[in-house]
Amino acid sequence: MADRPTLLIMSFSPLVSDARVLRQIRLFEREYAVTTLGYGPSPEGVVEHLRLPDEAVSWHKDRRLLLLRRYEAAYRTSPVVAAATALLEGHTGRYDVVLADDIDTVPLALDLAPRGGVHADLHEYHPRQNEELRRWRLFVAPYFRWLVRTYGVRADSVTTVGQGIAAEYHRVFGLDCGVVMNAPHRRELEPTPVAWPPRLVHAGNGVATRLDVMLEAMGQVRNGATLDLYLIDQGDGYVPGLRERFATDPAVTIHDPVPTDQIVATLSAYDVGVYSLPPISFNFRWALPNKFFDFVQARLALMIGPSPEMASLVEEHDLGVVAQDFTPEAFAAAINALTPEGVAAAKAASDRAASVLCAEEQVHGWAEPVAALAERARATR
Repeated sequence: MADRPTLLIMSFSPLVSDARVLRQIRLFEREYAVTTLGYGPSPEGVVEHLRLPDEAVSWHKDRRLLLLRRYEAAYRTSPVVAAATALLEGHTGRYDVVLADDIDTVPLALDLAPRGGVHADLHEYHPRQNEELRRWRLFVAPYFRWLVRTYGVRADSVTTVGQGIAAEYHRVFGLDCGVVMNAPHRRELEPTPVAWPPRLVHAGNGVATRLDVMLEAMGQVRNGATLDLYLIDQGDGYVPGLRERFATDPAVTIHDPVPTDQIVATLSAYDVGVYSLPPISFNFRWALPNKFFDFVQARLALMIGPSPEMASLVEEHDLGVVAQDFTPEAFAAAINALTPEGVAAAKAASDRAASVLCAEEQVHGWAEPVAALAERARATR
């Protein structure tokens, strides 16, 4: 289709392993001539890929400029922005629409002056991204507030990952954000029969703040439940330490991670997907992560801590159990209260919800605003 609208998708991430960006590319590749800018090799289905050099580290900033609150200079001189600017030389006015992933790419998107406009997809609440770290809170958070206040508000349309984050963007900056949850594509699976004692499972990054509650809870479990974890080693010694700690514990097994496209199939062999994420920061409190939806597509019962976004969906779709609080004692109590009938009912509920909590339904939140901007571009030709 030679007359397809032109769309640039920008993200300071390795695109072929960024699930959210890959969903955007898959969504638009047929009806749009898609160019991408990001790290790593070219994703399939695009007409052009502008590859950021690996050595241009995305988070590097001039600390002196941050301290002096010279935020425009800090942004423009950061290695990744300098590299992206070089790649985009001569591209001003070339695109009908630019889809800017995360706040870091929005200034560049606006620089390009696309004919239809800029859609910003904010993957988290950036001004409070690492607020648990005092130095970040003091020196980096003001920079991100400046980015949103100066550039984010100029995007023609905006989406983010959950209702709580959308509400905070509106409260603080007046941004009206649509919501596109991080749901994977729908999988055609059936719930597996419930085993007893129940088989619990978790897959994700090997990070203490995300795992300690669940691991400590297992020492208080009395119904024979087991927990298998498929963990990505962060290189800090934590995962090897877990392997040693639980080497002789029959209740906990530490596995190597599985490829992204095999996660749902791997999880489907279990009974209950578990996650308790203590709200040590704003983004942790309002988290609605990929793994939540992986559990649903795997047709598992869910057991989570009382994180508001996750708890709301568990309760709305009858997906399982929300623990009373974020303590190991509360999580263990919830595990001990499981019954075969309850787990089977929750797995059946996940089966029903899988057709709703999936990328095929969620991506309308991108398709409609981008189509509106493409139509604006067409009308100006």
